[in-house]
Amino acid sequence: MLQPRTLYLVGAGPGPVDLLTLRAARLIAAAEVIVHDGLIGPDILGLARPEARLISVAKRRARHTLPQEEINALLVREALAGRMVVRLKGGDPLIFGRGGEEAEAARAAGLAVEIVPGISAANGAAAAAGIALTHREAASIVSFVAGQCKGLSEQDWSGLAGKGRTLVIYMGIATAPQIAEKLIADGLAPDMPIAIVENAARPEMRVLRGLLAGLPDLVAREAVKSPALIIIGEVAARDEAALSALAREAAA
Repeated sequence: MLQPRTLYLVGAGPGPVDLLTLRAARLIAAAEVIVHDGLIGPDILGLARPEARLISVAKRRARHTLPQEEINALLVREALAGRMVVRLKGGDPLIFGRGGEEAEAARAAGLAVEIVPGISAANGAAAAAGIALTHREAASIVSFVAGQCKGLSEQDWSGLAGKGRTLVIYMGIATAPQIAEKLIADGLAPDMPIAIVENAARPEMRVLRGLLAGLPDLVAREAVKSPALIIIGEVAARDEAALSALAREAAA
């Protein structure tokens, strides 16, 4: 199934092994080398054959196992050596996963690239939390942004959130105060509903509800840890659990 001199960029979805695509599961089972993120769980890695070499390139805020350039070089080196290489990423490889950079490096080295999509973190988190990212009565536009990147304060997010729109923020827990300040300064209502989905689709998942102005306090009070996504918009307040949580916050 796998071809030599080919890099396979495979999305592992939000976490549970049964949310993998069939093609992703087959490629994992056939690979000789699997270069994987830190969020890939043991159930998914357990699909690999016993003799496969598993290489973790886990990334955490301000602490990377390998810089991205070295990950690119590792993938190219292993694939050029004739090994069947799968680069396994949480969520979808082309949404904030640097899959595009790895594909470019592979193609520049003369390798073929096959990309296998996965359920994105945003879609997985929203589904697990029961939040419709679009809704005819609440939102017809969805935007994804990274909340942890260089020049966050200089980025223009105007128009990405507000009435009729949903904003999903990846990697935004550490910068929650700056995000709330930025959005409110851009004109977003302080009482805009928000939801935080921590460890989406996993047994330890938490869904926390609140208002935009209270986002930093909610993160601190509940000691939210990554992986977690922030969903901002009216869609975050359309189910019964959200309405109850918002009513409690408004009465506090």
